[in-house]
Amino acid sequence: MKKTAKKIIEFKKNGKKITALTAYDYSSAKYFDKAGVDIILVGDSLAQVALGYGSTCEVTTEEMLVFTKAVSRGVQDALVVADMPFMSYQISTEDAVKNAGKFIQAGAQAVKIEGASQYIIETITRITQSGIPVMGHLGFTPQYINTIGGHYVSGKNVHSTIEISNKAQSLEKAGVFSIVLEMVPQESSDFITKKLNIPTIGIGGGKFCDGQILVSDDILGKYDEFCPKFARQYSSLKDIIFNVAKAYCNDVEKGNFPSAAESFTLNSDEVEKLENYTQD
Repeated sequence: MKKTAKKIIEFKKNGKKITALTAYDYSSAKYFDKAGVDIILVGDSLAQVALGYGSTCEVTTEEMLVFTKAVSRGVQDALVVADMPFMSYQISTEDAVKNAGKFIQAGAQAVKIEGASQYIIETITRITQSGIPVMGHLGFTPQYINTIGGHYVSGKNVHSTIEISNKAQSLEKAGVFSIVLEMVPQESSDFITKKLNIPTIGIGGGKFCDGQILVSDDILGKYDEFCPKFARQYSSLKDIIFNVAKAYCNDVEKGNFPSAAESFTLNSDEVEKLENYTQD
């Protein structure tokens, strides 16, 4: 059954834990969807894990749209959410609504926006009023890395926890259907989660969030340049990829690939003609 923003809210009311993963290509999205993942996020983390950029701030709207189209083609049941990249919603509300619409036209059913300034609140309100569901994002917000100055945990005391909670409630009033809490102590996430009627999705937010999301390359063990504390590695895909590529190279270099079974052949008559062929 197709997941929608409304159903994700109902999951919280029914006490169902929400599962979410990032995806950047058709086949990964297809398998995550078949596995029963509720939300598939076309995350701007693809800037680093798929495109090799130094930060999420470097990926463009045009690039994100290509990946969103690919992921959307592979999904039947999950809710596809697209990250709105840096500077795609900060310039003007009109631009933000227009860019959000591009992601819906590319196949997503919702977009994700970081932060909760007054401008962001007003922008989210306009986008949701335009018929586009929005997922919020609080705590550590990667697109603000240049002003934050590093990867810091948010909500480390009562004052900052209440501040995040107030922002979360403002986002809820603006119409978001869920909020990602990144790098927030679990006790703080618990406090914030209980104040909301919409679900919280933790990434380094502890077990009391209504759901969890991780970067797929982290759980697959594919991206090894940085692995956050909160990411659990379920496989070591990088080793599998390396070993398969190495074995392939060895087979080609030693003449073991391709075999006869992996090649096309002429019938015996054509082989004989070819062997006896002499050019006039």
